Amino acid sequence: MDWSPIDFKGDLNEDQYAAVTAEPGPALVLAGAGSGKTRTLTYRVAWLLIEKRLYPDQLLLLTFTNKAAREMIERVQELTGLGQTPRWSGTFHSIGGRLLRRYGHHIGLSQNYTIMDQSDAESLMTSIIKESDKLFLKNKDHPKPKVIHSLLSYARNTEQSFEDLFRDRYPWHDKITGEVCGFVKLYDTAKREQQVVDYDDLLVLWLRLLKDFPEVRRACQEHFPYILVDEYQDTNIIQASIIDLIGTHHNIMAVGDDAQCIYTWRGAHFENIRSFPERHPGTRIYKILTNYRSIPPILAMANNVLAHQPGDAGYPKELVASRTGELRPYVVPLMDTRQQAQFLVSRIEALYDEGIDLSDIVILYRAHYQALDAQLEFTRRGIPFIITSGLRFFEQAHVKDFVAQLRILANPDDSPAFERLLCLLPKVGPATVRKCRDAADKAMDKLRKKAGEAGPDLFGKEHVPEPDFFAALASEEVANKIPADARDDFKSLAATFLEVRPLLTGDQPVVPSRIVEQVLEGWYGDYIRNVYPDWDNRLEDLQSIISFASRFETMSELLAQLVLMNSETSDKHIEPEDKAVRMSTIHQAKGLEFPVVFLISCADEWLPLRRAIEEGDVDEERRLFYVAITRAMDELYISFPMMHAGRGGVQRLMPSRFLAEIPRESYEKLSVRTSW
Repeated sequence: MDWSPIDFKGDLNEDQYAAVTAEPGPALVLAGAGSGKTRTLTYRVAWLLIEKRLYPDQLLLLTFTNKAAREMIERVQELTGLGQTPRWSGTFHSIGGRLLRRYGHHIGLSQNYTIMDQSDAESLMTSIIKESDKLFLKNKDHPKPKVIHSLLSYARNTEQSFEDLFRDRYPWHDKITGEVCGFVKLYDTAKREQQVVDYDDLLVLWLRLLKDFPEVRRACQEHFPYILVDEYQDTNIIQASIIDLIGTHHNIMAVGDDAQCIYTWRGAHFENIRSFPERHPGTRIYKILTNYRSIPPILAMANNVLAHQPGDAGYPKELVASRTGELRPYVVPLMDTRQQAQFLVSRIEALYDEGIDLSDIVILYRAHYQALDAQLEFTRRGIPFIITSGLRFFEQAHVKDFVAQLRILANPDDSPAFERLLCLLPKVGPATVRKCRDAADKAMDKLRKKAGEAGPDLFGKEHVPEPDFFAALASEEVANKIPADARDDFKSLAATFLEVRPLLTGDQPVVPSRIVEQVLEGWYGDYIRNVYPDWDNRLEDLQSIISFASRFETMSELLAQLVLMNSETSDKHIEPEDKAVRMSTIHQAKGLEFPVVFLISCADEWLPLRRAIEEGDVDEERRLFYVAITRAMDELYISFPMMHAGRGGVQRLMPSRFLAEIPRESYEKLSVRTSW
């Protein structure tokens, strides 16, 4: 390999060079968006190896993804020309796993222990619950093992009491709190007996070794005289404690950006980066603020967002543009989400005609449901797009389940929808579904016979009511065909159908949005709450269908559109990824950049979310807004609908409070005429 000495001073800007060549001791590197954070870390590793003659094994490099670690090590190899590179580089969990194999015997862990994946861990929790209480999972109102395990994981990563957290998150389960806590204890016992660990144990047990066994702590401290941490703002309490315990020599370089701390909902502890200088006296703070990504007007808007953080909510900083350009961001008020979708299509078509590749365009949003209309309009207009934040709206399991209920209400003979819905119930498969359908048909025959025997009514007319499939479905004959574990759920589902059916068959005009809302208030609303850890996000997705349904006058029109869109959006081979527009949540776009960014649905209670406002998490929502803005390189469009049809009718929306904080001269307001 051809290799020449590294020109550190020539390859780096002044701020980067100062951080890369920092003398031993604690250092906090605040790397602003687009400022070359990875470059700085890579050159720091090279500096320690070349200039400080550090042995590769003496360096501990901690990242949040294996991909990030691999990329940095590959760059170090290219820079240094050295065959040897730091072997102790990787994610916190992967390094923890390696150290547990070396020192786990101190806590009774075999060197040959196995790591359970998410599915294995949830299966073990299920087995524990079934062995402890055979009736627990048969109660439809009880949380499922996946929900319990997810909450346990959050409690461990935030070092909170599981019992307190369970009481806070699920107050309606107060009577079973003690029993659920018992399951958690049995789960931990089973792991020890079976010599298995789950993903969280890789951190929890690593920390336990460091705290409880001085010889292990000293060995790690001596082995790793230098520690580098990437994305430090995303560390949780356990990870920060691990770094502090190993790094008592204070040769720690923590690299991150407090303005991009957006993961507290999964355990990231914002205070870690704020209190780093207090925990490591003598900390030198390096700010890397030259931005190589965005043009000046975009950075001016981003800096305005940072300026409105509370004084104690972050380190003051102001990004400086390296590039030139004068195009100010656009703020686009629109009538509703339909007009927003039409604006996206028309503007993207114009950009394409100007020579912009579709892959250079991204549409960002706070929550998945906010992109529903955009997905629908793009599909109608034939614009290829990919979802980088998960499945397309109608491909999501909970949306398909919900639509199946609407299909059955409109057409009880819809066998595929009937089978999909019933197979959600425990121990119900296609064979049980057939038995259930046969039993319902027999119950229908009985209803017909009974109706025929009713005789004339008071007005002398023959009283022969139309036999009702849903009345038959709710009969004991049908319920008896359902496995005992699923019977309560089935009865609740049948009751929901009976409650909603009159809205379709009564004398009053059919209102699709009211039907959707009523179905959501029934069995499925309770079902997702106990099945999905993120049930509140899924509920928001389903609530967005209420607004969608308000556009239709009949259920047949609504269902035709729903089924059509489900079919169309299920085609995963529309175009290669390099020829499609990206759609993504802001969280999933962190670390990425695009020439053109559309930030949509930027209305108050959508960004920030209403839930965040109610819970007092507005500061993190502001950081999320900042992250979205700083993804843009050349053009930025921020749009918001002024009206939205949801529960309670049409609601007026206000622009996001974050937009209101930005000086008017920082952006150009774009008026769009409605097309109807």
